[in-house]
Amino acid sequence: MKNDYRFLRACRRQDVDCTPVWMMRQAGRYLPEYRALREKHSFWEMCKTPELAVEVTLQPLRRMELDAAILFSDILVPLEPMGSAIEFHEGRGPVVERPIRSAADLKTLKVVAAEETVPFVMEAIRILRRELDGKVPLIGFSGAPFTLASYLVEGGGSKQYQHIKTMMYVNPQVYHRLMEMITQTVISYLKAQILAGAQAVQLFDSWVGCLGSFDYQEYVFPYNQKIFQALAEFDIPKIHFANQASTLLKQVVAAGGDVIGLDWRQDISSAWEIIGPECGVQGNLEPLVLFAPIPEIRRRVRMVLDQAANRNGHIFNLGHGILPTTPIDHAKAMIDAVHEFSVR
Repeated sequence: MKNDYRFLRACRRQDVDCTPVWMMRQAGRYLPEYRALREKHSFWEMCKTPELAVEVTLQPLRRMELDAAILFSDILVPLEPMGSAIEFHEGRGPVVERPIRSAADLKTLKVVAAEETVPFVMEAIRILRRELDGKVPLIGFSGAPFTLASYLVEGGGSKQYQHIKTMMYVNPQVYHRLMEMITQTVISYLKAQILAGAQAVQLFDSWVGCLGSFDYQEYVFPYNQKIFQALAEFDIPKIHFANQASTLLKQVVAAGGDVIGLDWRQDISSAWEIIGPECGVQGNLEPLVLFAPIPEIRRRVRMVLDQAANRNGHIFNLGHGILPTTPIDHAKAMIDAVHEFSVR
């Protein structure tokens, strides 16, 4: 592995020539070339066909000076081989055909070995490493256990998380068994990605911000910690992104990760005081800022960089995924401004 990638050096809190930048969901719907492919192929087909996943991963790199590629896939990919039928509906997102609500439902699931059950992901990674040819490093990823469990129990997206929280409080044995099964699958999934060639991995806990501190510690912390402990044997950066989790920040840091991702609701300067010097920080421009005029985008980029104060270990990113209707030239303006304003 090369050691001079700007992104990897920042993950390790080493000196860089300027702040690296990439975007969550950078491979996706805001690009017309992605939409053109999507007209010909279903979303699942694009995830499961290595050549299509590779093409979508590379598309943003042809337009912008990004410092990392992130594999095009979906956090729900490892759930299907566990025994959960998932369909993607336009306007509704993913829908789980048979939600998991009881011990009997749990019997329909199994822990799976990722290399055997989702080999297309690993093949896409291997092809990407060849195609990237050392230009930028490749990030792999997985959803975190709580976020994945929430999809399975709620049956799709949710605002109240009523079913998953009811399971916690009423059927904790079922909840913990489900979380353990998902955790083992995620460990297998991320290990397989690393062995296939991913040079960093990110754990997305997109929904964990719905929990209070006690529930996080009781129902989430042990499983995320187990994942990072299992990945400790691999000398690559591990990024831990917990969305809407500013009140949980100390616990998120304690659960693990070399880099802590921050959503846009947190000030980097004060958050870094909580995170401490042993971790890098990733983030955290509000995604909707990219709809502002370019001078305002540049002003906001400088504000985020000022909060980070050129400390080693900062990776610039959005505070969540780039939105589908984002103007491409505005995204490019952000990326160029990051590099311009952060030259060491």
